[in-house]
Amino acid sequence: MDKMLQSLEKQALEEISKAKSISALKEVEVEYLGRKGKLTNILRGVKDLSAKDKPRIGKLSNEVKNNIDKRFTERREEIEEQELKHELSKEFFDTSIPGISPPIGHIHPLSQVQEEVERIFNQMGFAIMDGPEAESEYYNFEGLNIPADHPARDMQDTFFIKDKEDEKHGRFVLRTHTSPVQVRTMEKYGAPLRVIVPGRTFRYEATDASHDTTFYQVEGLLIDKNISLSHLKGIMAEFLSRLFEKDVNVRFRPGYFPFVEPGLELDFSCFMCQGDGCRLCKHTGWIEFMGAGMVHPNVLKAGGLNSDEYQGWAFGFGLTRLVMMKYGINDIRLLTNGDLQFIKQF
Repeated sequence: MDKMLQSLEKQALEEISKAKSISALKEVEVEYLGRKGKLTNILRGVKDLSAKDKPRIGKLSNEVKNNIDKRFTERREEIEEQELKHELSKEFFDTSIPGISPPIGHIHPLSQVQEEVERIFNQMGFAIMDGPEAESEYYNFEGLNIPADHPARDMQDTFFIKDKEDEKHGRFVLRTHTSPVQVRTMEKYGAPLRVIVPGRTFRYEATDASHDTTFYQVEGLLIDKNISLSHLKGIMAEFLSRLFEKDVNVRFRPGYFPFVEPGLELDFSCFMCQGDGCRLCKHTGWIEFMGAGMVHPNVLKAGGLNSDEYQGWAFGFGLTRLVMMKYGINDIRLLTNGDLQFIKQF
């Protein structure tokens, strides 16, 4: 039986080496190692050997089987490599072509414009401030000269936080504007001040193409000695010209806001038609942009400043609206609905 096993091993290794394809190799494997294969039949007969021969023949049989198995694996890898080379040789393959890049994150258009706004104001000497989105009634209203009977404090306009109240500063609300940071900044840093406050705000709004319950604003505040509205006009003309990369003019109109006196509305010349009139500016040549004015003495007092010594102006504009104007977006809901196909355009 020793010679039979050695002869079988030699014969199997020769046939494995002669196999030219995976299918041919498979046939050899079945012939020798299959359920009715030549080596399998020999292994079945080991149990009938004498107690003296069984250990020796059993060990030799396993060695033969392992050698044949090992050669099958080697030959299979050789054939697969040859077939791959053959396939590659049949057509041109440019190995310098980059592979498929994994998808990476995309900066939201709101974040892109906010970064640009921050960069421009920072270059003009303004610091970037932030404040809590869950704000007290004092900072959101009273500190900004908005009395308790003001319509903005109605439940229909404001999200009040249930069971959240401070003994000193009253109930808590989701801030309706970024203006509370005015008082917080004055309390912390005093004067002079030159800051902007970009951030998210909340109002109880009926959602449609131009209104949403969540939107972004940018607050601006400058306080120093001998400050006038002419400084505001120059700052905003410079800011808008840099943002739209075109010369932009600004104009003031009277307006009312409780935390400024006098108050005004600021418009800027249409960057699309250069003042000639188009759909964007409703054929007026001007685009309504923001509310502003000289900081009310009561607000300066709430911030711990002497209104006889310091003056300042404040403004607030909708960052969300600015994004819509910059990119020609006609529905505010597109910016918050999570549609990646829309977001990736910017």
